[in-house]
Amino acid sequence: MKTKHYIFILLFTSFCIPFSYAQLPTDCIDAVIVCGNSNVNLDANGIGTQELSGSNTCASSENNSLWLQVTVINDGTLGFTLTPSSPSTVIDYDFFVFGPNVSCGNIGQAIRCSTTNPQAAGQGNNLTGMNGTETDTSEGPGAAGNSFVRWLDVLAGETYYIVLDRPVGTSPFTLEWTGTAEFAEPPTNEVADTTTINIEECDVVAPYDDGFTTFDLDANTATILGSQTDVIISYHESESDANININPLTSPYTNTSNPKTIYTRLTNTTTGCFNLASFELTVNPGPEYNAPSDLESCDDYSDGDAFNNVTYFDLESKNNEILNGQNPALFNISYHETNNDAVNNTAALTSPYLSTPKTLFVRIEDAANPTCKNIFTLNLVTLPVPDSFNSSLFQCDEDGTVDGITIFNLFEAEDALTGGATNTSVKFYSSILNAQNSSNEIDGTSYTNNTNPETVYVQVTNNSTGCFSIAELTLEASTTQIQDYNAPEVCDELNSEDGINTFNLDDFTTDIQAINGITFPTTYYENYTDALLEQNELTTPYTNTTPYTQTIYARAEDNNACYGINEVTLTINPLPELLEDETVFYCLNTYPATIQLQSGVIGNPNNYTYLWSTGETTNQIQINEIGSYTVTVINAENCQKSRTILVEASNTATIDAVEVVDGTISNTITVNTSGEGTYEYALYDSAGNPYVSFQTSNFFSDIYPGMYTIAVKDTKNDCGTITQPVSVVGFPQYFTPNNDGYHDTWQVLGVSNIIQPNTTVKIFNRFGQLLKQISPLTPGWDGTFNGTNLPSDDYWFAITLQDGREYFNHFSLIR
Repeated sequence: MKTKHYIFILLFTSFCIPFSYAQLPTDCIDAVIVCGNSNVNLDANGIGTQELSGSNTCASSENNSLWLQVTVINDGTLGFTLTPSSPSTVIDYDFFVFGPNVSCGNIGQAIRCSTTNPQAAGQGNNLTGMNGTETDTSEGPGAAGNSFVRWLDVLAGETYYIVLDRPVGTSPFTLEWTGTAEFAEPPTNEVADTTTINIEECDVVAPYDDGFTTFDLDANTATILGSQTDVIISYHESESDANININPLTSPYTNTSNPKTIYTRLTNTTTGCFNLASFELTVNPGPEYNAPSDLESCDDYSDGDAFNNVTYFDLESKNNEILNGQNPALFNISYHETNNDAVNNTAALTSPYLSTPKTLFVRIEDAANPTCKNIFTLNLVTLPVPDSFNSSLFQCDEDGTVDGITIFNLFEAEDALTGGATNTSVKFYSSILNAQNSSNEIDGTSYTNNTNPETVYVQVTNNSTGCFSIAELTLEASTTQIQDYNAPEVCDELNSEDGINTFNLDDFTTDIQAINGITFPTTYYENYTDALLEQNELTTPYTNTTPYTQTIYARAEDNNACYGINEVTLTINPLPELLEDETVFYCLNTYPATIQLQSGVIGNPNNYTYLWSTGETTNQIQINEIGSYTVTVINAENCQKSRTILVEASNTATIDAVEVVDGTISNTITVNTSGEGTYEYALYDSAGNPYVSFQTSNFFSDIYPGMYTIAVKDTKNDCGTITQPVSVVGFPQYFTPNNDGYHDTWQVLGVSNIIQPNTTVKIFNRFGQLLKQISPLTPGWDGTFNGTNLPSDDYWFAITLQDGREYFNHFSLIR
């Protein structure tokens, strides 16, 4: 079996780009010659000329057809399998075979044909072709057959035409040759690496930057053919043209796009077999470059005139911008006055280049291939210098030596030098040459003149462009003076006792002008240097920065000339130092006794005078009434400060009621009081011992029955303590009459000859027999009846208190 070969045919419907029928493989004369392993790709449209009428084509004719011409070079069998790209059985391919050795226009009858419809035949696939298993030579149309017929037995040198037709559906297909027959091999492209035949040319055809130029296509012919004979070569703009062998190109050829693919057709003149190859045409656009911004240069004094619009330009200063990071060793850059000079690389300019504003032409070329170039423009722009104005500056000679030599702040004249223009700055130089060359700049903030008067030279610079002009500044020192001034002393500010106050400088100006007999405007500064140099001027109101005493400086100006500088002394006197306001308490129960109130002055009280809100004028006063008392303390500088003492009332407590809950397991006492004080409460037993120590709560709980004393004391101002007895009635739960001194008798507790003395107590046995009636004032029952000791048992009692309360309960006698 011979090696299988595939032929790929791409069919398009009528909306594809049309070709004339004579140009498409839809007719016999234009049949695709099948050779070796070559692949054929064509645009097909329609049927061209209908050539199959009466040709025994299984009841069909051309619908969308492709003609193939095959010539075998050995005896054997010729078959194929056609497989549509779409597996849908709606896609129906037919075929017709003519030959052997027939000619177009006289092809005779089909020797093989198949027009079976795969969907109608229920095939399950849409393949068709010729193979060795079939026995029939024709089949169809419609449901008849299975789309395959018997393959051909062929002899070497025979030629056959195979017509592939698609009556239904739209789909490309692949064609696999089967059998043992082989085809002549097509010519070969002898170039192993096709990229080696790509052609790159510089753009040498005007305009030089459009990407189009001429190419010698024949330069590749010998390389592609190699040693092959009987092979001709042609060049085409499209693969379709190369397949069909139409519209061959001639050299020199001008590309129509960049890059451009050229298709090469190699045709064997004996067999007609051909092969296709391709290569790229590329127009080298020339070196990459960054279009430069305008080259700006200030109109300056280098040509003797800073106002003639002529200046020097450093052309090569644009090279780095043009290269934009590329290696400068790989490129040549030159500057020319005309485009023609740039194209021909003549009359290159050198720097520094003296010129008025104009447009130059820049040539950048590949150092290794100078014909690859680009030409672009560069604008030369002369920047104007800013206006400047000669001016004068006067200064006070205030350094202690009246010699006309002093310190100047040259920047005081900036507005006059620049005419008040914005976006300008100034620099100062001792000579016109230094100013022109920007050398040996002097310090304009603190400059000491050398002569009186003296001229310095000033660069007035436009901050945006850096261009400058030069003006003259005349310096002159004045020797007039004004008297120092002590500002009226002020007291420190209340609630801000830090020696820092604010001052109305305008008030000082009025005084200074009157003292010195002048009307000149006056400005103020924190130090002498600032006043001399007129920098960091103070504004009013001014807040001093050194507490209590500070010297600032006033500068009088006579028509922008320094008339004199004097010291201005600021004095802030401290206020009296007092204790904080306070609150004190007066015990109302001590009235009419008095308490003493102090002024609270810190320091020697004899150094101050006093005024109380009561009208008294002493350091301290005696009072016995509650209220608010204010004292004003005045020092020797007549600075005063006040202090307020609030006198609030306090008092011993008044016990309004004592609530006792007794006769229970947990007895309680609540003490209700009133009064101006703040109170704490304590409870003492009958022996005077603390039972509950002083507490803020007026409530006592879990109190054992008995006699107590309540104590209430004032803690607000320690105005005193009051007491009151209280009784908590209760009953022991047992007693032990064994004469050991503990619980030998049973008696009701919390009753005395003062508190409910008329209480009655009756004791019964468990059967209700009255055993004893006792007085609450006696030691109590000793556990006998008629002189006889009663046994251990529970006994009952009935108590009627003097206040009418009654209690019934039991207790235990334990022996």
